[in-house]
Amino acid sequence: MAETQTAAAPQKDERIREMSPLRKALIRPELGAICGTILVFVFFIGIAGDSGMFAPEGIINWGTVSAQFAIIAVGACLLMIAGEFDLSVGSMIGFSGIIIALMSVQWGFPVWVAILAAFAMALAIGALNGYLVIKTGLPSFIVTLAFLYILRGMTIFISIATTRKTIIGGLRDVSEGDPIAWLFGGKVFSGLFVWLADLGVVGTFVAGPKAGQPVVEGIPMLMIWALALILFGHILLTRTRFGNWIFASGGDAQAARYVGVPVNRVKISMFMLSAFCATVFATCQVMEFGSAAADRGLLKEFEAIISVVIGGALLTGGYGSVVGAALGALIFGVVQQGLFFAGVESSLFRVFLGVILLLAVILNTYIRRMITGER
Repeated sequence: MAETQTAAAPQKDERIREMSPLRKALIRPELGAICGTILVFVFFIGIAGDSGMFAPEGIINWGTVSAQFAIIAVGACLLMIAGEFDLSVGSMIGFSGIIIALMSVQWGFPVWVAILAAFAMALAIGALNGYLVIKTGLPSFIVTLAFLYILRGMTIFISIATTRKTIIGGLRDVSEGDPIAWLFGGKVFSGLFVWLADLGVVGTFVAGPKAGQPVVEGIPMLMIWALALILFGHILLTRTRFGNWIFASGGDAQAARYVGVPVNRVKISMFMLSAFCATVFATCQVMEFGSAAADRGLLKEFEAIISVVIGGALLTGGYGSVVGAALGALIFGVVQQGLFFAGVESSLFRVFLGVILLLAVILNTYIRRMITGER
């Protein structure tokens, strides 16, 4: 008779606490950003729904701005989860842009060589930032604050010393036909928008040399880069062993070392990723405007950190979400451009942003404490 009985169900491990799907959803770091995104869209649909903000042209407009924030937010997010900050992001944007412009326009190198050189320099500086933080034991806030000034000063000095000006133009001419330059400044799905214009879904120019052509020429590669980096960061963080190392390094670095996590390598790699993302932003910006300026990227480091915090990351490290940071960047772009479409004074942008930041952080903190029992 015992042979005919089904096997007994395995005993549950008393050390493991079961959690309902609702509870799991409520402690997700991006919860506040999701709520904030919904509120922002509802608000602007109400006050600017008939202004063209949600027409194809308007979506590309605020989508492009959001993509700019998202690119630098991905690097900032992963670095903050690893327990560190990078305040040199904005200066890195200006530095990389000037390097590309000087090498291609002033010194005659092919644009693709200038772009690769800018990335190589940025990665080296990112590695140096990480190395100094690890070897000196200084807070990353101090080390990268120093590089904020060092890079900005070097950028202005190099630009003036070589060209006697801080803005270098002519990049659009020298980058024409360059395949690497197109990866940062080109547009995709142009044929789709021509078809949509024929259907009347997308508006067309009524005068000038572009008469009859769609107002939206295609999706900028800037947006493609943003989506690719968000996807890469999310998979890295949630589907790989290295992602677990990032969380461990930011949560308790010493404990992580005891169990074999290469904390130093993880942190230096994240500093390099932050520099990489800043250079992607700089290259896309240079190709879009056809020029580089020594003062570009001003305050971008704080905008990246704010996007990440809105997305639910903790300033103390060990907790966060790339998806949340991307939603924080989306909120940034929608609010900034939504105020323009609504005809509201643009200076109120930072007021709206500050309110959203406070609400998102309070909501995340309150729900996390309520669910986990933290005090």
